[in-house]
Amino acid sequence: MASATEPASLAHLHTGGGSGAPGSLSAGGAVPVLFCFSVFARPSTVPHGAGHELLIQKFLSLYGDQIDMHRKFVVQLFAEEWGQYVDLPKGFLVSERCKVRLVPLQIQLTTLGNLTPSSTVFFCCDMQERFRPAIKYFGDIISVGQRLLQGARILGIPVIVTEQYPKGLGSTVQEIDLTGVKLVLPKTKFSMVIPEVEAALAEIPGVRSVVLFGVETHVCIQQTALELVGRGVEVHIVADATSSRSMMDRMFALERLARTGIIVTTSEAVLLQLVADKDHPKFKEIQNLIKASAPESGLLSKV
Repeated sequence: MASATEPASLAHLHTGGGSGAPGSLSAGGAVPVLFCFSVFARPSTVPHGAGHELLIQKFLSLYGDQIDMHRKFVVQLFAEEWGQYVDLPKGFLVSERCKVRLVPLQIQLTTLGNLTPSSTVFFCCDMQERFRPAIKYFGDIISVGQRLLQGARILGIPVIVTEQYPKGLGSTVQEIDLTGVKLVLPKTKFSMVIPEVEAALAEIPGVRSVVLFGVETHVCIQQTALELVGRGVEVHIVADATSSRSMMDRMFALERLARTGIIVTTSEAVLLQLVADKDHPKFKEIQNLIKASAPESGLLSKV
């Protein structure tokens, strides 16, 4: 096993391997620990004196179905004196209440982009009435956004919708049918990753991917995507359903996001990837949805 500060693969621990049985550290009572992974945070306990390997075992028991066993991870401890997480000190043993998190160190490119309905959530960001006159090709992205929400309903994919300061900027436009969405939340933060959204994600088992669309590309979309990726969530931005007031801002935001490993894609690609097979029971409904091509607006040459 690697030392506490070195990255390690978890594959050899999946069946409980490693040095020492958990029960051997039980003397001294249980200590409460908050275990954080991706967007989730789950309280549990470990025996007093538990070290790096036992913490890994606990992460596997809490999040095993969401952890890619072939990636390398590092365990970090929240340090009150710094106000942030630091790599778990070498030789660390749990002696008091603490907060730890498991952080993936790299993205396995071979697994990127594999959307499945059971592990995907749609995020619809700030498609509000007051943005209509200012956002380039707003009518086109409304049309595509509506198509995505229809697809989500057909496939049973949860949808989270936010509205930026709705008291001043109005509600989601009437053309967007919000029937069946999981949440519609007001916000003042630019990113959609607000506490209510984090809580909603924690209630959905096995979330790996977020399909993100709305406005503005270089502000709320960009900040949402970066926060989600920082929490280990794969992000797919729908280029034909996101825009800004300035095409220059939109273009450079999408380029920057693509360079960070975020997937910039299209609505049709997303919907067909989610069904994956013409024998999928919902394929015909999705096919009918995309028979008319998405608008080939001025967004096309500015991706």
